[in-house]
Amino acid sequence: MIKSMRFYMIFILLFSSYVCAQNTGDSLAIIENNLVETKVKDTTHSPQKAALLSLVPGAGQIYNHIAMPKGKKKAFWKVPLIYAGLGATGYFAIQNHIEQKALKEEYEFRAKNEVPNLQKYAQYDQQGVLTLFENTRRSRDLMIFAFIAVYGLNVLDAHVEAHFVEFDVSDDLTFNIKPRMHDFRTPGIALSFNFR
Repeated sequence: MIKSMRFYMIFILLFSSYVCAQNTGDSLAIIENNLVETKVKDTTHSPQKAALLSLVPGAGQIYNHIAMPKGKKKAFWKVPLIYAGLGATGYFAIQNHIEQKALKEEYEFRAKNEVPNLQKYAQYDQQGVLTLFENTRRSRDLMIFAFIAVYGLNVLDAHVEAHFVEFDVSDDLTFNIKPRMHDFRTPGIALSFNFR
C-alpha cells in the first residue's frame, strides 16, 4: 500500500509539472486575407484556468506562481500544505474505516458466539464495542468531509489568487479629505480617491 501511495504521489507531481510546463499563453490566430497562421501571445491570466488546473491539487498554485511578476512570487509554498492536508485527512479516513470494519466484525461475532473474537476488544462488552464502532464511523465521516474541504479550499485559493496576479499597487495612490459645503448651508466632508 505504501508503494502504491508513493507511485500515486510521484505520478501527480510529474503530471502537474508537465501541465504547468506546457506553453499556456500561445494561441493561433488565422489572418483571413492571407490564410497565414501566426502566434499571438495571450497576456491575460485566467482565474478559471487556475481553478481548472487546481483539480490536480497544487497545479493552480504553480500556474499562479509562474504568472506572477518577479519579486512577488509566493504561491508555490502552499503546495506542500495542500498535499499534507489531503494526505493527513485521507490517512485518518482510511484508518478509521479499517477500524470500523474490525469493530463491526467483532460485534457480529459476539452476537453469534457471545465471546470476544479479537484480543484488543476483549475488555469491552457488547455495548462498548457498539459505542467504539459509532465513534470510529463518526471520525471517518468527519475526515472525509475534511478531505473534501481541503480539496475545495485548494481550488478556491487558486481561483482567488489568480485575481491578484496582475493586481498592481501603484506608488501614486492618493486619498484626500476636504471640507465641503452642501446646499451652501450644510457643512460636510469630501473624500476623494485617485488611482493612477
